[in-house]
Amino acid sequence: MLYYLFDYLEKQFQFPGATLFGYLTFRAAIAMILSLLISIVYGKRIIRFLQKKQVGETIRDLGLEGQAEKAGTPTMGGLIIILATLIPVLLLAKIANIYIILLIVTTLWMGAIGFLDDYIKKFKNNKEGLKGKFKVLGQVGLGIIVGVTLYFHQDVTMKEKLPIEQQKVLLAENPDIEASKLFTAEEKSTKTTIPFVKNNEFDYADLITWISPSLGKYAWLIFILAAIIIITAVSNGANLTDGIDGLAAGTSAIIVLTLGIFAWVSGNIIFSEYLNIMYIPRVSEITIYIAAFVGALIGFLWYNTYPAQVFMGDTGSLTIGGIIAVIAIATRKEWLIPMLCGIFLAENLSVIMQVSYFKYTRKKYGEGRRIFKMSPLHHHYQKSGYHESKIVTRFWIIGILLAILTIVTLKIR
Repeated sequence: MLYYLFDYLEKQFQFPGATLFGYLTFRAAIAMILSLLISIVYGKRIIRFLQKKQVGETIRDLGLEGQAEKAGTPTMGGLIIILATLIPVLLLAKIANIYIILLIVTTLWMGAIGFLDDYIKKFKNNKEGLKGKFKVLGQVGLGIIVGVTLYFHQDVTMKEKLPIEQQKVLLAENPDIEASKLFTAEEKSTKTTIPFVKNNEFDYADLITWISPSLGKYAWLIFILAAIIIITAVSNGANLTDGIDGLAAGTSAIIVLTLGIFAWVSGNIIFSEYLNIMYIPRVSEITIYIAAFVGALIGFLWYNTYPAQVFMGDTGSLTIGGIIAVIAIATRKEWLIPMLCGIFLAENLSVIMQVSYFKYTRKKYGEGRRIFKMSPLHHHYQKSGYHESKIVTRFWIIGILLAILTIVTLKIR
């Protein structure tokens, strides 16, 4: 809203300083500062409200050190993250931008699913919460919305660089040619980015057009299916990672900040031309959302680091995973997720491996055997005697290394 207000004041009255709001970097910086302040200042009030309503975490006895002390700690703290993200976005972003609209819908959609799950656990005295099939149904529903929007909406387009020979001709004719002239016109596309490959673009249509070129018109179905799988996997990964103080929030802040770099360069035609990556018009506005989201996560960490004063609950973890997935899909960097979200992937795989192996050995030997002392993975290290603060810090370090490797894919192919 402030963007439109200052844009009007600048155009009509040449209001001093109003032009600052036209700069993406300025609005992103203000969004991050504002979200950080909201999450820290008002986060305490929300925690007190949750304590007053006795929204405390019920802890299952898993035999973990320090587990008993966590009983009664307020949960549903994901509300802090959601509010601290949405308020700066509504104030500073271009609300009419389709990518911003899609992220707001994602936040509210996944937040509602997570909130319902936490509500059932706490107020309906059902430790299982929302049934798994309903969670998956909600994730699939969001995947369909995201996939359909990103394929069919008129403002979701991309530009590709012209063939090398054509670029050479244009540069020979005019060495000072604008970067935009070296790209094709805006077009709809199901292309995405593959890391560490020279011509690092992959078209989802190729998965079916090898059967018959006429099947290309159905490529949108493949794109939507990919969106569903990615959103479901990442949101569940974030949910599993939220098991010890500060792990999910800190890891997610690293991931989202990295995606912010990709969103900025993908939406900037000069950097897109320099880095030889696809240019996605209007996607750079996501940077405002990302800045607010990172600020909210860091502010939430103020109360969530060991010993935690509040837990995010499914209200926060499912929302975080959904937002990360949608940002990655919108910037066409979803194939970087296995590397960038390596912590989420490891947590997911540890559970899958543990459950599968247990069932297999129980069927074969009559008793279930385990690969890990406990899953998800962070509990394995707790069982091994590591303090949760050390586990979290080391997971953060690994997350930073994975983020650096992901950024490197911009140049190494």
